[in-house]
Amino acid sequence: MEILGYLASALIGISLGLIGGGGSILTVPVLVYLFGVEPVLATAYSLFIVGSTSLVGSYTKYKEGMVNLKTAVIFGIPSILAVYATRAFLVPMIPNPVFSLGSFVVSKAMLLMGLFAVLMVFASVSMIRNKKNGSAEPAQEGPQQFNYPMILLEGAVVGMLTGLVGAGGGFLIIPALVLFSKLPMKQAVGTSLLIIAAKSLFGFLGDLSHYTLDWALLGSVTALAIGGIFLGNRLSRSIDGDKLKKAFGWFVLVMGIYILIKELYLNPASGGH
Repeated sequence: MEILGYLASALIGISLGLIGGGGSILTVPVLVYLFGVEPVLATAYSLFIVGSTSLVGSYTKYKEGMVNLKTAVIFGIPSILAVYATRAFLVPMIPNPVFSLGSFVVSKAMLLMGLFAVLMVFASVSMIRNKKNGSAEPAQEGPQQFNYPMILLEGAVVGMLTGLVGAGGGFLIIPALVLFSKLPMKQAVGTSLLIIAAKSLFGFLGDLSHYTLDWALLGSVTALAIGGIFLGNRLSRSIDGDKLKKAFGWFVLVMGIYILIKELYLNPASGGH
């Protein structure tokens, strides 16, 4: 299982390099089901892995002129504050078990994995749906306009979700940057990677006082994911990203449904069989 885990770790980075997102949605399932990491701890590990990999990816995009720093700061500040507060205060406050109905017990780990699975389903739908990039491209005439209230709200919501489940949330950030910051799609992808990196790494700082970390595992998975993003960037020049994104979306959908079934019906704590 660990060999599969290391292969999947490279896939996380490859996906980020090829399609600008999606890979981080695999990180928690890989850690939980292939490396046997406890789910709450896996969300902390995921923040470091996703943050480090996205930081490297954003630097590559920055050199290509595909990162809008002003937008990253405006969107990133509420995200960073929300994710740090969620990891430092909200996640430790969640009781375990959360609640029970007769023999059905919802543990803290089950709640986070269930929430993660729902997020995976939403992420997969956004990847599967056929969208023409051209239709999402705003007309870039005159100075860039910002919808500040919506940017602040979206940033805070994405930050809280990232804090709870340890995923980057690129599938939420990219549409928000296009709609509320009027960025072209390619620039939105690059800017999204920088925002994901900042909020994930700051969120991880909120975990340091709560967990004992396996730095050997964390370092090896992160290194493979970073190697994967370089490979993904190279492959993106010769592979149709739209077709790959749709295929990856179906894979994420199946994974999300599997996790929901596993947590609700196959988990002994739930009273399932």
